[in-house]
Amino acid sequence: MSMAKGYWGRRKNVYSVAKNAVEKALTYQYRDRRARKRQFRRLWITRINAAARTNGTSYSRLTGDLRKADIQLNRKVLAHLAMHDPDTFTKVVKAAS
Repeated sequence: MSMAKGYWGRRKNVYSVAKNAVEKALTYQYRDRRARKRQFRRLWITRINAAARTNGTSYSRLTGDLRKADIQLNRKVLAHLAMHDPDTFTKVVKAAS
């Protein structure tokens, strides 16, 4: 019942209804924690691809070149560089190719 605090109507004070509402909320919470990871990965790839294309390459070529050059930067860091420090991102692209 304490987990149903803040719910509206019978969902907060009738045990059986509150139990079902809380179980459903927990299911959504579990599912959406994983969905959020997928959404961020898509966002990072989009940002990296946009910045890579301004530097004359594509996302797939860039990732392949980074692996060959043994530059181990993850998507989150590359996307951050692409958005907030384009000069450094350009240097990374040049170092990879």
